[in-house]
Amino acid sequence: MDIILLQRIENLGTIGDVVTVKDGYARNFLLPQKKALRANEANKKVFEANRDRLEKENAERRSEAEKAGEKVDGVEIVLIRAASNTGQLYGSVNVRDIVNGLEAKGHEIDKKQVIMGNPIKTIGMHDVRVDLHPEVSITVKANVARSDDEAELQSQGVDVLAQMFEDEQREIEEMAAANTTDPTLEPGEIPADMLEDGDSAEGTDSEETTEG
Repeated sequence: MDIILLQRIENLGTIGDVVTVKDGYARNFLLPQKKALRANEANKKVFEANRDRLEKENAERRSEAEKAGEKVDGVEIVLIRAASNTGQLYGSVNVRDIVNGLEAKGHEIDKKQVIMGNPIKTIGMHDVRVDLHPEVSITVKANVARSDDEAELQSQGVDVLAQMFEDEQREIEEMAAANTTDPTLEPGEIPADMLEDGDSAEGTDSEETTEG
């Protein structure tokens, strides 16, 4: 279907562009939300007659969004969640969580403005895009952690997941070192002092069998 865009649409075009899209996308999304018009002759004339007004209104909304964006861009919200030792969340962080986190900091954001490809499922610092206007996007930071102390470390730039992995590797190496009684042994080889008792026991059994 050919349509006339009434605002900028990512990957399609900007206001006034005539583009071709799938019928379902036009009927179910663009047309009902008044983001576009069917590109027939009547609508083209209507658009041209109102182009100046539409472009002026769009510029005003863009300017307002840019001012609002200055206050929100780069804002960090802390979200404390339960997670495994590998950093995987028991659940996930979704759009509503981001909206609530921003609201708690005094920023009113519509959930439709939050763009998340997938829910967040690990601890760490995550960039989340917020579209305040079709031409104005800002980024907020979701600091997802298991505790306030962990969130503070992440806020300071510490990669908690990497640190967890390093600590785990260090523990494994320390345990391996502590369990090695003879550094000359091959992996899996039994220490000689452990075999002596067994050999003695076998010798005793043999003697008793012979005497019998």
